[in-house]
Amino acid sequence: MKKAVWSMVVVLAVVFGAAYVVQAAPLDDAKTLAEKSAAYVKANGKEKGIAEIANPKGQFVKGDLYVTLQDFNGIALANPMNPKLHGQNHLELKDATGKTFIKENIEVAKTKGSGWVTYSWTNPATKKIQAKKAWVQRVEGTDMYTMSGVFQ
Repeated sequence: MKKAVWSMVVVLAVVFGAAYVVQAAPLDDAKTLAEKSAAYVKANGKEKGIAEIANPKGQFVKGDLYVTLQDFNGIALANPMNPKLHGQNHLELKDATGKTFIKENIEVAKTKGSGWVTYSWTNPATKKIQAKKAWVQRVEGTDMYTMSGVFQ
């Protein structure tokens, strides 16, 4: 009996552990992508950074994971999935709960340099409103930040 219970505990640990790994990997990928894109913009300048981040076939698009670039005024500088957003001011943009998450992104970038921001957004794959967790990364020495997120 003890052996059966122990076996069940091990199986559950493996199943839940695997679920955590599946969840954690995309978050780690989003963070890494945002960090690398911010470093790219710093090293190559604003214009080259915008061009690379805006490129839907560029190095900062990995499947459904991608990076956007915004400035501290809320202006969308680059979005590889929706170029129509370029130049638009999103400072007052609200998520499904009424949260002005762009303001929160800017606050995180200004005060901490980087960090996670969670907001509610429509998942384009499911068409349902879901929590999205995004890594915000300030482009060092500038008034810009990159962001990459994962639906939860």
